[in-house]
Amino acid sequence: MALDKYIYEKFRNAFEGKCWLLIIDAYYTSLIDKNIKLDWNENDISYELYEKMELNPQRASHYKIHLSPEFRLPKDVLKQKGFSDKLPRIDLKMSHFALRQEFNYFFEAKRLKEKSSELKRAYIDEGMDRYITEKYPLGCMLGYVLEGKIDKTINGINFLLKKDRRNNEILNVISNKRFKFTYQSHHLEIGTLSHLFFDFTEICI
Repeated sequence: MALDKYIYEKFRNAFEGKCWLLIIDAYYTSLIDKNIKLDWNENDISYELYEKMELNPQRASHYKIHLSPEFRLPKDVLKQKGFSDKLPRIDLKMSHFALRQEFNYFFEAKRLKEKSSELKRAYIDEGMDRYITEKYPLGCMLGYVLEGKIDKTINGINFLLKKDRRNNEILNVISNKRFKFTYQSHHLEIGTLSHLFFDFTEICI
């Protein structure tokens, strides 16, 4: 049984790594294309990244990952007219079949600006906390930085967490050879939550 768990975790970790590579590649491609705008909603940016991932030949041939944008999460609701609009949605679901089962990974994205406490608060309350309370299945947060510096923006998020007396949940940078803006936060309820921050300030002009 321990071996089965070991194999499962090995496959899941490898799948998570592929999900990260795919979305980071889409981000770098967007920097070259320069078509993302400063006034776009987070769903607009997420969909642009989704389209780039769909077109990535590695996605199907090598990674074998299926993408679902704005994925509706299952929830017990009374099924009557309009019920699907009440289901919680997460920005992106990635799926892969292996070991005779389906592996899923989720991304929730939020817009951020260095000097906007409102957007930083939304990153915590409407992003991180939905993972922590398990409204969303465990996955990764995406921060779309549209104004200012990433490090100062993250310092602002951590300031709000400390203000909420959540010092043990602050974001800490982790080593990643491919992408430097990779962070983790730790929570009693779910363990580790990962964060990727995409800097769009240079192309959002």
